[in-house]
Amino acid sequence: MKGAIRVGLVGYGMASKRFHAPLIMAQEGLNLVSVSSRDATKVRADWPEIPVESSPEALFAREDIDLVVIPTPNTTHYALVKAALEAGKHVVVDKPFTVTVAEAEELCLLAAKQKRWLAVFHNRRWDADFLTVRNLIDGRTLGDVVHFESHFDRFRPEISQRWREEPTPGSGIWFDLGAHLLDQSLVLFGRPDAITLDLANQRTGARVDDYFHAVLRYGDKRVVLHGGSLVAAPTARFTVHGTRGSYVKHGFDPQEAMLQRGDRLPSPHWGEDWRHGMLTIGQVREGGQPELHEIPTLPGDYLAFYTGVRDAILGRGPLPVTAESALDVMRLLEAGVKSAETGTRVEFG
Repeated sequence: MKGAIRVGLVGYGMASKRFHAPLIMAQEGLNLVSVSSRDATKVRADWPEIPVESSPEALFAREDIDLVVIPTPNTTHYALVKAALEAGKHVVVDKPFTVTVAEAEELCLLAAKQKRWLAVFHNRRWDADFLTVRNLIDGRTLGDVVHFESHFDRFRPEISQRWREEPTPGSGIWFDLGAHLLDQSLVLFGRPDAITLDLANQRTGARVDDYFHAVLRYGDKRVVLHGGSLVAAPTARFTVHGTRGSYVKHGFDPQEAMLQRGDRLPSPHWGEDWRHGMLTIGQVREGGQPELHEIPTLPGDYLAFYTGVRDAILGRGPLPVTAESALDVMRLLEAGVKSAETGTRVEFG
């Protein structure tokens, strides 16, 4: 596309194949120029017209690339982002930002020094259910929120042979799914006063955490974030209680499943979730009955992330997820680990 932002994609694993390549290809104003991969056949099977470089370094050296997207294992984020920024590229990196706060802080400073945009792919800000919850909270439909509970439960009893299951920095369910839930909590409520985290390896042979239960304190409000790998029964994705009423939503946003089965944007029914949540408005007078309302779930929109990245690079608007906001997620991830290791509540000044 003439005049489009030219994009290079690092690696072609699950995140590239399932999320980034399809979204980049669907976004008007972005042009996928090249992919770096040690297995060119995997790339060409899906995108036969896209040139393949043998290494990230070769990709960064190309003068026809403006934006580099890095959906690689967590331990590689720091070095790859650093190299891409030093090569003069704008960067999108998958979540979590890095594996330590110190790494994330250094990259924020480097991006500012290089005068390049650095965004983190916290795509679940555009989940259908989260957009609906955010709309209810921002509109004060529930009144003052006093309890917010977010679950990301799955039934995966078998341990996969992949880097997320290996005992390396940034592996495990807390850095994987916890990062999503922390980011959503920060969007809704800002920085908490304190965090308490419980971690466990519950599956036979598990070498990394596959269970977490975090409690974030906001004055008298409590935010509970939970993830488990041995949860066969359906659990509520969101449970929110406020001074006017409650909202409960089951089921996951459909976009990942749509991308996994090969659906492509644009689509008239993209991100639509037929599993609507239930709003309960409390009794308005003594002896009255609560009002029950089915709340249609707003459609999810992962493409909004890349729309925002495009617009930021073109000077049309702010980044959809700044490196600084992702740094806040890193601070909570690290504080949670400290809480789990010490069995104490970690306070924030």
